[in-house]
Amino acid sequence: MGPHSRRRPWGVLAGALAGFVAITWLVGWRQGFLWAIGVGYGLALAGAAFGFTTGWRVWITRRDAKGLWAQFAGIAVAMGLSVPLLATHPELSAANGPLSVSLLVGAFVFGAAMQVADGCGSGTLYKAGLGHPVSVAVLPAFVAGSFLGASHLPAWLALGALPPVNLVQALGAATTLVVQLGALALLAALLWWRSGQRRLGAAFASRWSGPAVWWAALALALLAVANLVVAGQPWGIVYGLGLWGAKLVQAVGVDLSGDAFWGQAAQQAQLRATVLTDNTSVTDLGLLWGALLAARWRGQGAPAVRLSARAWAASMLAGLVLGYSSRLAFGCNVGAYFSGIATGSLHGWIWFALAFAGSVVGVRLRRGLGLAD
Repeated sequence: MGPHSRRRPWGVLAGALAGFVAITWLVGWRQGFLWAIGVGYGLALAGAAFGFTTGWRVWITRRDAKGLWAQFAGIAVAMGLSVPLLATHPELSAANGPLSVSLLVGAFVFGAAMQVADGCGSGTLYKAGLGHPVSVAVLPAFVAGSFLGASHLPAWLALGALPPVNLVQALGAATTLVVQLGALALLAALLWWRSGQRRLGAAFASRWSGPAVWWAALALALLAVANLVVAGQPWGIVYGLGLWGAKLVQAVGVDLSGDAFWGQAAQQAQLRATVLTDNTSVTDLGLLWGALLAARWRGQGAPAVRLSARAWAASMLAGLVLGYSSRLAFGCNVGAYFSGIATGSLHGWIWFALAFAGSVVGVRLRRGLGLAD
């Protein structure tokens, strides 16, 4: 990397600092810190090419477990810090979701769609920040789908739902940590056994990603805990995207006061307020900026992509399905899987199982569309 490329990030870095100052001035310190946390998310994800979607696909297609192990490690660190905080500070909330028909359907469909779109919620955001053409096209579709999914969520819940189950409340902090850390360790061992990589050195030196993925997992875990402390709620992605869609619909003159979801008092208040007051929106915007900063720091331009018209259409349709299904499932790989398990929500484990099964189907669909593994 030459001197010119090393100078390029400073304007984007100045923009990140200006964003912190502006948001703090306009909304308050909490939102300013959430913007900074979001920038950190984007730097960690984009800097290490940390992909939930890719990690799952590499296991499905190559039996390379490193991506999943890194995710488990990040969840474990976040859990080890978050669970005691939740047990001792009732003002903090976990990423709880009801055990519903919508969870089962939404998680499975999301898992399949994210493989076709080559990104989950966080993956789509950070790749869009990097300027990846497919993710730039998928993001607006994701926003539209998240808006529609939230609008239809009450009808889906009417099909059947049990209350959320949080293990911290049901079992206590210590038992939750033992049970969940044991489950992650067991899964990690099973992946190692199934991978055929009997030497740990060979297993950790996987082919698709270097050591940066481990540092990214640690950074994401610590940032997620900071998110919980500052916002009072776990890291999430999809509510903010749905809110952007609702605000755009409202801006063109559509009255959402009678909508089953967006017409609720809390959502109406959010629609009347600036988007910067929404915790998830601020971290989403920061994530986009952090990814842009990572791209400029590395001197990385937008990659050239050659896809057939059918593949482009499938990717955008997958983006719409991603947004819709993530609302039915109460989160994506971040809000349901990472944050759900890290804060002791049973729905996070159910989401993971169904979404992974959906990803197996999604990988086959991806191959059928001529998209590279």
